[in-house]
Amino acid sequence: MLNFIFFLMHGIQPFLIPICFVIAWTIIILVILNLWTATKDTVKTAQKMHKIPCHNCQFFTNNYRLKCTVNPCIANTEEAIGCKDYQSN
Repeated sequence: MLNFIFFLMHGIQPFLIPICFVIAWTIIILVILNLWTATKDTVKTAQKMHKIPCHNCQFFTNNYRLKCTVNPCIANTEEAIGCKDYQSN
């Protein structure tokens, strides 16, 4: 049994370096792709959130209990992007 393991280890040894090389670079590429995707999604979300016009509306109270006197349910959400009651200060 011990001779078989010894023989197997010496038989696999020439292939271990290329296999480890490929696995290491695959992991590095996957990490970079995940970071890129997360960054891209964060930028997309931030751009969408910056389109919310509530902070410039005259009905916005800046009070955490009642954010908007006209549409309190949609204030500071994505639904407020096309608010028909928006009036600039």
